[in-house]
Amino acid sequence: MAEESDLEKTEPASARRLEQAREEGNVPQSRELMAFMVMAAGAGTFWIFGGWIAQRAADVVRHGLSFSRSAAFDPVVMREGAMGLTLDAFLVAGPIFVAIIAATLATPVMMGGWVLSPKAMQLDLTRMDPVKGIGRMFSWQSIAELVKAILKALLIALVLYWVVRHEQGRLFALISAPIEVGLASFSQVLFFSFVALIAGLAVIAAIDVPFQLYQYHDRLKMTREELKRESRESEGDPQLKARIRSQQREMARGRMMSEVPKADVVVTNPTHFAVALKYDGDNMAAPVVVAKGMNLIADRIRELAAENQVPLLEAPPLARALYRHAEVGDVIPSALYSAVAEVMAWVYQMNAYAKGLEDLFEPVAPQDIAVPPGLDPGVPA
Repeated sequence: MAEESDLEKTEPASARRLEQAREEGNVPQSRELMAFMVMAAGAGTFWIFGGWIAQRAADVVRHGLSFSRSAAFDPVVMREGAMGLTLDAFLVAGPIFVAIIAATLATPVMMGGWVLSPKAMQLDLTRMDPVKGIGRMFSWQSIAELVKAILKALLIALVLYWVVRHEQGRLFALISAPIEVGLASFSQVLFFSFVALIAGLAVIAAIDVPFQLYQYHDRLKMTREELKRESRESEGDPQLKARIRSQQREMARGRMMSEVPKADVVVTNPTHFAVALKYDGDNMAAPVVVAKGMNLIADRIRELAAENQVPLLEAPPLARALYRHAEVGDVIPSALYSAVAEVMAWVYQMNAYAKGLEDLFEPVAPQDIAVPPGLDPGVPA
């Protein structure tokens, strides 16, 4: 069961998978949103510039139908006139063209942004495979597109039917109305029909956009195995990284152990913890922890200290406090200065005794070294 679930595409697409899809030109698209935006842009342009467009269009038609008899027999004049009329017609339609182009460019931004992919423009012969083409024709996606097209046609038909029913009185009145009044009334009916059609397209786009986004992300879903493989490729093999971290810890531990023979004293628990301290009054403001460990590492620190004649001092509270509150290479906490000072004083006495500088008796190791409340993790707060 676990192997089957690993092969099922149940996981959302990763950021890298989405980026790769964009690089290949695979982005969410909605033809219904594009149609709505283009129609809405055209309607908005007519609403704002309708009077100006109608006036200029009438001027173009009037000028095109008015010419002298001599101009009709002069090809040069006719050619120049036709070019002028063509330019005027483009200028009249200019606002509409600009609005449609702006809507066309804005639609991809609403769906996730523009993308320019050279890969999408490369020749892919697999797209010409007739077997795959037939398969796509009878796929669930094609069936969904067919159902959507039928519903769209029905919705638009209902909108137009409602417009005709709503405006039938005005439409019948156009038969007997003067041409000026009829054109104005027909323009109003046409614009109202256009607005109703755009409202229908808005409903279709509102349904289609979430559907297209769902389909897009559903197609890009990944299996758990793909996610694991991508993670290994992007971040490295976890097992390899674990081995590297293990080797790094071993190297750090080796460096730490090499400092134990140079320590001045090792404070022990006596069995669970061991902390090696070193102090150089000329170069250090306070004693420094050069090695620390617990259990097996603590045993090894004690063995190295014994082999190199580094003094060992059993002070469980201090050993626990140093292990908890100081890292290797750090100066001991200021709250432990007094306790560590007792230890270092004993170390100096031991060194002096070993050199024959101390008279009579061997120095006695300090007992019951006081640790400030809250620093010993072995004592409940």
